[in-house]
Amino acid sequence: MADEIRMLTATALKRAFESGELSPVEVAATLLDHVQHHDHAINAWCLIDRDTTLAEAGAAEQRYRRGEPRGLLDGIPVAVKDVFLTPMWPTLKGSRTIDPESTLNKRSPAVAALERHGYVPLGKTTTPEFGWKGITDSPLCGPTNNPWNPEKTAGGSSGGSAAAVSACMAPLALGTDAGGSIRIPAAFCGIVGHKPTFGEVPHWPASPFGTLAHAGPMTRSVEDCALMMQVLTEADPRDAQAAPRRNVDYLGALNGDLSGLRIAYSNNLGYVDVDPEIERAAADAVAVFRDLGATVVEVDPGFSNPLAAFGHLFYGGAANACRDLGPRKRAQMDPALIQVVEKAEKLSMLDYLAAVNERMALSERMAVFHQKYDLLITPTLPLTAFDTNREVPRDWPNTRWPTWTPFTYPFNMTGQPALSVPLGRAGDGLPMGLQIVGRRFQDELVLKAGHLFERARPFTERPDLALAGMEA
Repeated sequence: MADEIRMLTATALKRAFESGELSPVEVAATLLDHVQHHDHAINAWCLIDRDTTLAEAGAAEQRYRRGEPRGLLDGIPVAVKDVFLTPMWPTLKGSRTIDPESTLNKRSPAVAALERHGYVPLGKTTTPEFGWKGITDSPLCGPTNNPWNPEKTAGGSSGGSAAAVSACMAPLALGTDAGGSIRIPAAFCGIVGHKPTFGEVPHWPASPFGTLAHAGPMTRSVEDCALMMQVLTEADPRDAQAAPRRNVDYLGALNGDLSGLRIAYSNNLGYVDVDPEIERAAADAVAVFRDLGATVVEVDPGFSNPLAAFGHLFYGGAANACRDLGPRKRAQMDPALIQVVEKAEKLSMLDYLAAVNERMALSERMAVFHQKYDLLITPTLPLTAFDTNREVPRDWPNTRWPTWTPFTYPFNMTGQPALSVPLGRAGDGLPMGLQIVGRRFQDELVLKAGHLFERARPFTERPDLALAGMEA
């Protein structure tokens, strides 16, 4: 029974709570036991507080008994990336430089929305320091490993959340994405991850990475992603950059087919070297969208690699995150983070504004592109997960992480919604991902396409933690 409970989606758990078939306490205890037995090998969690979690689950159980469930997620366990403020737990962002007491009794908009809907907080998940890179390790917490193979990385920066969901330690998780940090670990770990349109999910305090940064859901099904979006998009006055509330029925929008849609498929954006096995799997996936009624055209969006401009914007954000930290604190930090910070600190104002100009031009190009094509489909990543505790694969020609994730960061620059869904497993046994990108504020269409693809090509496999040597 414990195995069956762990595999349930949030949508299925909600039905089981409503019928009385399962209780929130039973589910929370089962997941906490699973974390205790297996997380030593994965390191997805940086904080577990069993008493608090079970108390919240008990409160939800009483609400169901009274016939008064709260909102859409009452009793549903959620993993929270340790960059979101939680009033009862410190938020350390993978860093030794943050005073834990200074972060208490505050809540991020996403956490506040989850509270309004009765969620059960399972704990905080790992992140690289300040979420600065596409893998997850930090001086504070060490590396987070991939549940499919603990010698491989889970990706990042939302690697703890992805690993927890993949390993069936949590049905839902919060992540953030400023260059791929939801989609990278989602693809590496074989789960669903959605980077919403910028401003669609309120975020506070403002990210040091500016308009590159998005908050969003990480789940094992697109339906659960839509369920979380229904909650996370609620208004919060603290985010001055949030878009006006559209009150979209994300769950209702999943229905129907893709008849009449025009979809662009690009296997390399015109400049990416892709592992042939991933390229073949993504090309095969195109047939699914044709079967669903869409017209699919193989075409590149027509922009050159914006890596240099992204680097100025992203590493400028990293420098912004460290602007008030002196030599003593910097000496406690990830040395590679300090390297990019010191390099970014030498950028001139005109260097930065030139990158802003390139971002604006890219946004305009994609806006025009989507006048012709409703969606763009690409691989999520050009490779499967590599050795853990490394920023880049062995023998990689570059030293920094964005060079191996060229499909993700362009759409942080444009602010478009982008969803990663599982594409099956490669010959090395590791998951692959497919990315679906839409025009801004068309998150519901992106999720619909992902949901229909998922129904046609379900990915129900879960990593065998015992086989991977993750037994306690």
